[in-house]
Amino acid sequence: MVPAVETPDRAPSPPAVPVRRIALIGNPNTGKTTLFNALCGARAKTSNFPGTTTAMRTGHAEASGHGTLDVLDLPGVYDLEIDAPESRIAASLLDGARGPAPDAVVVIVDACNLPRNLVLVGQLLARRVRMVVALNMVDLAERRGLAIDVAALAARLGVPVVPMVARSGRGLDDLRQALGRMHLTDPSGGQTAAATVSRWADDIAAAVSTDSGSAQAHDRFTERLDGVLTHPVFGLAAFIAIMGTLFWILFALATVPMDLIEATFAELGTLVERLLPEGPVRDLVAQGIVGGIAGTVVFLPQICLLFFLITLLEDTGYLARAAFVMDRWLSRFGLPGHAFVPLLTAHACALPGIMSTRLIPDMRDRLTTILVAPFMSCSARLPVYVLLTTLLFADRPGLAGLAFAGCYLLGGLAALFTAKLFGSTILKGRAKPMILELPSYKTPSLRNALLTARDQGLSFLSTAGTVIVAICIVMWWLSAYPKVEPPPEAARLRAAAEAPALPNEEAAALLAEADALEVKSAQAGSFAGRIGHTLAPAFEPLGFDWQLTVGVLTSFLAREVFVSTMSVLAAGQAADDVDDGVVAKIRGMTRDDGRPVFTPATAASALVFFVLAMQCLPTLTVTRKETGGLKYAALQLGYMSGLAYAVAFVLYQSLRAAGVA
Repeated sequence: MVPAVETPDRAPSPPAVPVRRIALIGNPNTGKTTLFNALCGARAKTSNFPGTTTAMRTGHAEASGHGTLDVLDLPGVYDLEIDAPESRIAASLLDGARGPAPDAVVVIVDACNLPRNLVLVGQLLARRVRMVVALNMVDLAERRGLAIDVAALAARLGVPVVPMVARSGRGLDDLRQALGRMHLTDPSGGQTAAATVSRWADDIAAAVSTDSGSAQAHDRFTERLDGVLTHPVFGLAAFIAIMGTLFWILFALATVPMDLIEATFAELGTLVERLLPEGPVRDLVAQGIVGGIAGTVVFLPQICLLFFLITLLEDTGYLARAAFVMDRWLSRFGLPGHAFVPLLTAHACALPGIMSTRLIPDMRDRLTTILVAPFMSCSARLPVYVLLTTLLFADRPGLAGLAFAGCYLLGGLAALFTAKLFGSTILKGRAKPMILELPSYKTPSLRNALLTARDQGLSFLSTAGTVIVAICIVMWWLSAYPKVEPPPEAARLRAAAEAPALPNEEAAALLAEADALEVKSAQAGSFAGRIGHTLAPAFEPLGFDWQLTVGVLTSFLAREVFVSTMSVLAAGQAADDVDDGVVAKIRGMTRDDGRPVFTPATAASALVFFVLAMQCLPTLTVTRKETGGLKYAALQLGYMSGLAYAVAFVLYQSLRAAGVA
């Protein structure tokens, strides 16, 4: 391994100052996050940069002979002088405008793209900061036939240069040693004009690197592969195949831990009910707290697995190609190509979809994507779609299937329409042109993917999780209180079931009917039921009665709660799965005047409402966190619910006018 070298012939530099706080900076796709994970490992934490909603990672690393260092992972930037959020954040942190300035900087340079990476090095040197250059991915450069004279590069720059491979840990010890040998220098003469620094970077790269010829052959292979992956037709086909595989893996693998979590918490709830005496405390713990935590933690496998897979794809270099392909389509509606990952992710669950908008560099584009992501039909909508399409097209599975597919299409069109609308009103502007470097293809880092999945999972639990649990407890309380007396009919049925000559099967049927009446009475008399009766007139133009209104209101906790709520109101037994028995009971529900609750017009209206409405308080919680306040969460709730109401109203009234009951 070539050791780090300092320039020997410059004027004496100021004495070394103890380094306690360092910042990692570099172009995107240079292995900066991989180096951060290699230095800090499990000792890292995620927060926000002061005064921003941009994620910030900090950690602690051991430096040989210098104790423990505080390490700050700055956003990936190409240029400190351009007007971009990441560039402004990085520059202000280096200047000390957002807290204490770092004592030193480690700039990560891609050995395969030396001229472009040295532009950032020149800008940092012009700021006269103590720094060391981490020349990363030298293994890839060697395989391509690129030879870099590290000693000559260090002499030209006047700072330590450490050749390394962050993914494997090669060069880490040399980097720790170099942190104590940094000096102030300014070889670029203090000029940071783009042309000057670019010319300086090209000159240095040409002087210290040679190409054996195999690099050109490798580049030709990369160009041929890019010709397929970025092609308007073949690139789109490859994108669909890769993303389809990703989401198949997500659904296939996440189901097992999600089912295990649900079963574990179900057993825990049963244990609580067995150990605690009957009463409100037991109900609160078993149904409110345990149920609320279960409703939060059950999302965790999807979130962790999704970010694990996305990080692997990003490390290979494919995500940049996919963003390039999708930018052609999404930019027409005011969305950047980067939005394709969050929008696809939202089809599994809007929570990780919104969290993954951190991949989008521009804040306006990020906000637009966050606001429209919940229009994507997530997995929580599936039981609702199955129920309502089955009610709408009973015994006509072909039409039910078309309606089911139409729900996904309607959600996608609503997202594109909304993005276009917001781009000309509240978030004026066009999607930023995507200036994108296509990084080198490389083997992904399993360690990096695991650490990213862990960080995102902990971030979800520590922020959104606490609020989601509180929401679940409140919704449980509204549904459980106040307690009401059982209806007289239920008491009569119980008395009849106790008749000694009655067969066991008939007694059990009478008791089940009594339970159903009591549960339905309790639901109607609860605060949630009373709110449903109060708000029923507002939903009457959509064809909803008070029972359907209660179902809509409780589904704001989570959409899939709708099936359970309607099954409780229909038969007194909660059900999360839609089987023939549940559908039959819900189809037989009647209004107070004896008419069916779910007429064809009402079922169609409810289906459209669930496609478009914001009925997921956990999603609103994550939106508030990612946008830094309640403003955009309130806008998301108001706009989506208003649009859902308007479209459902037009559909219901149109069907009635056409004679569809």
